[in-house]
Amino acid sequence: MGGSPLRILVVGAGIAGLAVARALRLAGFRPDVTDKLPPGESTATGLYLPGNAARALRRLDLHDPVRPLGQVIHRQCFFDATGAPLCEVDLDTLWAGVGECRALPRADLHRVLLSGAGGAVRHGAEVRALDLLPGGVGVTFTDNTTAEYDLVIGADGPRSSVRALAALGGPPRPVGQVVYRAVLRDGPPVSEWTALLGQRSGLLLVPIGEGRLHCYADEAGTKTPVDPLARLRELFGEYRGPVPEVLEMLTPDQVHVGLTDEVELGRWYRGRVLLVGDAAHATAPTLSQGAAMALEDAVVLAESLCAASSVDAALVAYESRRRPRTRWVADRTRDRNRTRDVPPALRDPLLRGRGGRIFGGHYRLLIGPL
Repeated sequence: MGGSPLRILVVGAGIAGLAVARALRLAGFRPDVTDKLPPGESTATGLYLPGNAARALRRLDLHDPVRPLGQVIHRQCFFDATGAPLCEVDLDTLWAGVGECRALPRADLHRVLLSGAGGAVRHGAEVRALDLLPGGVGVTFTDNTTAEYDLVIGADGPRSSVRALAALGGPPRPVGQVVYRAVLRDGPPVSEWTALLGQRSGLLLVPIGEGRLHCYADEAGTKTPVDPLARLRELFGEYRGPVPEVLEMLTPDQVHVGLTDEVELGRWYRGRVLLVGDAAHATAPTLSQGAAMALEDAVVLAESLCAASSVDAALVAYESRRRPRTRWVADRTRDRNRTRDVPPALRDPLLRGRGGRIFGGHYRLLIGPL
C-alpha cells in the first residue's frame, strides 16, 4: 500500500507521533498530525539513545541531522553510593554493527523529528470521540469539527486519550517509582554514562554535549515531594563522587519530578485504531528504551503498511513483529528495577563480579534485527 491515498491521522506530536509521521512520509503516505497541546518547547531534560535507536534513526534517514547533536557515549559505569566502582558495560562492543549510543537534549531530537515529519502539526486539536466504522474511523474533535480516516494512530503517551476512546485499555498502572530529571550546565566533569546505586534509589549523570549534564534520579514511592530539590539532597546527601557538586549546583526550577507508569495491553488495535509508543507499551525508564521503542515502532509500522494488501493485515503483521521486543523490554526493565530492592551488602558483590554481563544481557534481544 506504499504511496496509496490512505487517509491517516496521527494523534500526538511527541517523539512517537513525529517518528511515525516521518516513516509514513518516507513510504509515500501523507498523514495528518494533531496534538492537543499548543506548540512550545519541551521540558528541558536529556535523553539517552541506545544503539538500536541509532539504527532506527538511520532507517528513518535522520542519522545525519542527529549526528552533530549531543555526545556519543562509549561506556556505562556503575558505582556504589561511596563512588567505588561496581561494574561497567562497553557500549561500543555491545552495540557493534548496530549503532552508536548518544545522549542529547530531548528538545534537539524533537526538532529533528518535527522537521523530518514535514513540520505541519495541528496544535490544540484534541480528539473528543472515535467512531469505528466499517473500513474506517470517524473522528470528532473538541471544537466540533469532524473527519473520517482509514487509520487513526494513537501516539499520545501513557495517558493516551485514544486508548480510552477506542476501548483498548484504561489508565496506566503506577510502577511505584518517583523520578527526578534536570539538566545542569557547567557541572562536574563527567565523560560517560555514570550511575551511583544506593538502597532503593539511584542517581544517573550523562553528558549531553556543550558542558551539559542530564541528571536523573529515582526512588521507590507513590507520591511526589512538595520540594523535589530538598528531597534529592536528603536522598543523596551522603553520596560521593560527583554527586555533592551536582546537588549543590542544582536550583529548584531545574528539577522536574513525576511518577512512573507502565502500560500493558491485551491488544494494540481495535478496528482501524492503532496505538504506538508509550500509548501501547510504556515502561519505567530504567533501560532508556522509551524513545528507541517508539522509533522502532515507526519503522515497522511503515514497513507493515507497505508490505500488506490491506490496513487490517498490516495491523496484524505490525503487532506480531513488535510484541516480542516490547515484552522483552518490559520484562528486563522489571528485572533491573528489582535490583534496587536487593540490599547493597548482597547486590554490590554480585555486580562487581558479574554486573557488566548482567546489565549488557538486558539488551541481547534488541541487538538483533527489528
